[in-house]
Amino acid sequence: MDLAALSPDTIARWQFGMTTVYHYFFVPLTISLAAITAGLETAWVRTGREKYFHATKFWGKLFLINIAMGVVTGLVQEFQFGMNWSAYSRFVGDVFGAPLALEALLAFFFESTFIGLWIFGWDKLPKKLHCACIWIVSIGTILSTYFILAANSFMQHPVGYQIDKASGKAHLTDIAAVLFQKITVVTVIHSITAAFLTGAAFVIGISAIHLFRAKRRELAGKKNDHKQVAAMRTSLRVGLTLAVIFGLGTAISGDSLGQVMFQQQPMKMASAEALWNTEAPAPFSAFAIGDVNQGRNVVDIQVPGVLSFLAHHDFHSAVPGINDTAAAEAAKYGGKPSDYLPNVPVTYWGFRAMITFGMTSFMLGAAGLWLTRRKFWVHPDKYTGECDVPRMMLTNKRELGPMLTGLAWRAAIFTMAFPLIANSFGWIFTAMGRQPWAVVGLLRTVDGVSPGVSVTEQLITLIGFAVLYLILAVVEVKLLVKYAGGGPITSERPPAKDPQLRTEAGAEQDADKPLAFAY
Repeated sequence: MDLAALSPDTIARWQFGMTTVYHYFFVPLTISLAAITAGLETAWVRTGREKYFHATKFWGKLFLINIAMGVVTGLVQEFQFGMNWSAYSRFVGDVFGAPLALEALLAFFFESTFIGLWIFGWDKLPKKLHCACIWIVSIGTILSTYFILAANSFMQHPVGYQIDKASGKAHLTDIAAVLFQKITVVTVIHSITAAFLTGAAFVIGISAIHLFRAKRRELAGKKNDHKQVAAMRTSLRVGLTLAVIFGLGTAISGDSLGQVMFQQQPMKMASAEALWNTEAPAPFSAFAIGDVNQGRNVVDIQVPGVLSFLAHHDFHSAVPGINDTAAAEAAKYGGKPSDYLPNVPVTYWGFRAMITFGMTSFMLGAAGLWLTRRKFWVHPDKYTGECDVPRMMLTNKRELGPMLTGLAWRAAIFTMAFPLIANSFGWIFTAMGRQPWAVVGLLRTVDGVSPGVSVTEQLITLIGFAVLYLILAVVEVKLLVKYAGGGPITSERPPAKDPQLRTEAGAEQDADKPLAFAY
């Protein structure tokens, strides 16, 4: 490939894609692990049972590693944004900056302040107050998600702005319209449910590794750390339950988001379904190989009427196709219809990969929940205690054989990766399906690139970011292997007494004590 012949917008898009996809490995895990840790600590505060304490400390540590990596990769992403997309920033900075400022002032403030209190407050804060800190951190992560997705939703469907005739820039006129427009709300719900599905799969996978190891030790006649097994067994059930709940939530919210996109971004959804011409009723594409130059599919396996139902909740309504939508955009904005085509194969297969990998985790979660179900669904001869590795019960008396049991544990481990892959393809589908627009109807991607940055400079930073991310990946894997692989530290005991905040009497007593450190 002749790198010198590449256009600046192509390299800028590569950088954006690489930094965004890499950063988004950490975002959904941060959102979900904060809430899972908060839920486990709440269970410990309410019951006092050590397995919840050990699980809280374990998943809390992994949450802290993850959020630290997320902050680092987010800073790199901000740098590439400022370097490559200055024309875009000048055009929509007034609008785009408002939700990002709210994210920094409110959400990041909550996260950074209360994370510190949570880390250092285990033996200094009352248990309930300490638990409240991690809940506030969790709320902060969700608020952060909301504001960032509001900014991104403006790019998909710009509202609440006015173009200044003198400067040609977009000015914010209605922040509420940006924050609460329909696509923002449904995108946030879909992203949050997908984030919790990601966290659930992560918890399932790590728990399965420890329980599978314990099962092997058991079969080899070796002793297990029963407290660790109890914490991982509880974590596994939490992960499986969340995978089912939020897998369903992701599917339902995805359906709602799809309907909004059929209304606001018909080209994106027509490309996602390889629907070239407007049809009523419109078929759902089960498998297609398209010829973009000819504007049709060479191979097409369809289910009649289903796309009309997905778009409008009836089996007869018309759904606009790629060719008709491109012609309408050319008539409105000028140029040829082919100027308004996104990369149809990437959009089509990215959409399917997102759904396939996401729903695979949901189905594995449902299967796992059944196979490791509780006592009252299982014959008494097959009961296992909370410190034992759970059996894989197929019926109330029959469990899976050794080979299938091994496969089930391995499937649980592999499911860790599936939502992460689904999230990546989700972002690729969202960004690629919007092309050729950076801000739909207002600014083309090619016009948003920084005019003063050379191709050489872009290539140097692209290679630099790739090397940096490779180093960060090695650091992340090493940290996860060390802390996740080690499992909960069961020798660590919960605070013997519930620490109390200082009272006036305590302060007076402290005043009589000699200073431990003074000049």
